[in-house]
Amino acid sequence: MIDEETKTREKRIVRVTLWGSVVNVVLLAFKFVAGIIGNSSAMIADAAHSFSDFITDVIVLLFVNISSKPRDTDHDYGHGKYETLATCIIGLFLLFVAFGIFWNGVAQIYGYWFKGEELESPGMIALIAAAVSIVTKEILYQYTKAVGKQVDSPVVIANAWHHRSDAFSSIGTLLGIGGAIVLGEAGRILDPLAAVIVSFFILKVALVQTSGAINDLLDKSLPKEMEDEILSLITEEKGVSSPHNLYTRRLGNTISIEVHLRMPGDMSVRDAHLLTRNIEARLRSRFGNRTHIMLHVEPEK
Repeated sequence: MIDEETKTREKRIVRVTLWGSVVNVVLLAFKFVAGIIGNSSAMIADAAHSFSDFITDVIVLLFVNISSKPRDTDHDYGHGKYETLATCIIGLFLLFVAFGIFWNGVAQIYGYWFKGEELESPGMIALIAAAVSIVTKEILYQYTKAVGKQVDSPVVIANAWHHRSDAFSSIGTLLGIGGAIVLGEAGRILDPLAAVIVSFFILKVALVQTSGAINDLLDKSLPKEMEDEILSLITEEKGVSSPHNLYTRRLGNTISIEVHLRMPGDMSVRDAHLLTRNIEARLRSRFGNRTHIMLHVEPEK
């Protein structure tokens, strides 16, 4: 059975993602039309990036429902890593988007410099579309990132960065189109050049998101600061000493903590159990109710 906290979390993720989907659909339609009418390859590439944003929204909506399911007989640790998998997919999708934009821009630059192919001058509508995209996507990034942090969702934060990468893309597009309009024929090369530069911004975001998700899938330990805090919280319990053999990892939107600790050898099983319950409550109060905790008790020497 899914608890209320999980249901509320899922609703917030769905709400912010749906808002992003609506904005992305409107933007990609506007950008495609502006790119075609305005003769701007950079704007068409920007529109393709917005389309990838829409696809990642769909991925988030599909996977967040799965990741919110409670543990079952086939998933003893729950379904949280489906969210990590979604983050990885988004990062890989961004990699393909970056490569596509880079390839298209380089092909146009090569054709212009080495084959003498003409580049059409972009129109003002393409410049307006870029400006609208920058403002809209930055607002959407701030909103999505805030929600992602509040619900501690790596996939929502990854999606927020996808929104910001679209804003970065539009900044480059704006500069390229603006330069091409102001400088005339001599500046038309700036349009595809802007697309190439933007592809590197997108690539950086993609690599950060993908590497983080892969580390979680490979059970990389939590940062040292978090592990130190865990040990500190454990030692706050009187009667408990020498926490050791600490093993930590992320399970999607939650974490797993396994640790050995020592208690007086003459302590009753009941008292030892009460102390471990207190430690579990303290850790869950800090890291969330869904935190997986495994405590192994040893007698003091």
